[in-house]
Amino acid sequence: MSQTSFDRLRALAIGSQALGLTLIITLETVMGDAARPWQGGVLAAMVGVALTIATLRWYRAKRRQKQQAEATRDRHDG
Repeated sequence: MSQTSFDRLRALAIGSQALGLTLIITLETVMGDAARPWQGGVLAAMVGVALTIATLRWYRAKRRQKQQAEATRDRHDG
């Protein structure tokens, strides 16, 4: 059975990476070599957002595992 739910964090990750890449290309086009420091800043922001999203996904997965373990324990106990 396929999963049909929409994953907001995945959409945010894809959108932020697409926006960052677009911004890096635009900076190069508009500013030429002077864009290098700005491109580095955009790249750093992209990495920061990616790490934040990865941490949130990890936290949610762990919370879901804990809830499933508690539900299983409750079924066996009760």
